[in-house]
Amino acid sequence: MRYLITFAYDGTYYNGYQKQPNKKTIQQELEKVLTKINGNKDVSIVATGRTDSGVHALNQKAHFNLDKDIKLSELQHSINNMLPSDIYVKKIEQVSDDFHARFNVKYKEYIYKINMGEYDPIEKNYVHQYNHKLDVAEMERALKYLEGTHNFKSFTKSDDSKNDYVRTITQASLYRDAKDINKIIISIIGTGFLRYMVRNIVGFLIEVGEGKRKSSDVFSIIKAEDRTKAGKTAPPNGLYLKDVFY
Repeated sequence: MRYLITFAYDGTYYNGYQKQPNKKTIQQELEKVLTKINGNKDVSIVATGRTDSGVHALNQKAHFNLDKDIKLSELQHSINNMLPSDIYVKKIEQVSDDFHARFNVKYKEYIYKINMGEYDPIEKNYVHQYNHKLDVAEMERALKYLEGTHNFKSFTKSDDSKNDYVRTITQASLYRDAKDINKIIISIIGTGFLRYMVRNIVGFLIEVGEGKRKSSDVFSIIKAEDRTKAGKTAPPNGLYLKDVFY
């Protein structure tokens, strides 16, 4: 039986989503629990993609196969009962055997949270504590220039050896937190993302907000296909995988 789970996690104390030798990861914790439920027969899960160390997820999705046919409510309860408290399965559903959590994705949405106000130690792991004013209007203009299909090589990991850097951003926007006008949230929806792509875009946007760059610099940076032209990588703690659409 193949199942699809929607789950959230606090990535603060994990070495990212993807399983790695001798490191604590989200995938490792989930597979450990599912293997127990499956009568100690190994279970591998396939997520929509990986998130890096310190990055969070609100609605990550993954599929897996179990030998057992278990009532969905009981399966969800069992998984959550055994998982660490910073990982939580929000929904579980049975899917067809040919469903693929990564290959069937149409769009993903990432959000990035920035605090321009006073430093907040309580939110330091969940909101980037920039703690200075930014030119939000100019940042919004830069975001709109990023919409569409482009070669994003300048915004991915510098030693990335991929052959295809073309991705489509269907919508990019910036808005204020309803509870605190000093907090801004950047939303980027796209068909796919390269490694560090969102954090590198945010790093560039912060430089735009500081007045070090112009919003129109987006065009020359994209054309350069050179990671060194796009500025610093924003820290991971403000980044969330918000949603996945099939």
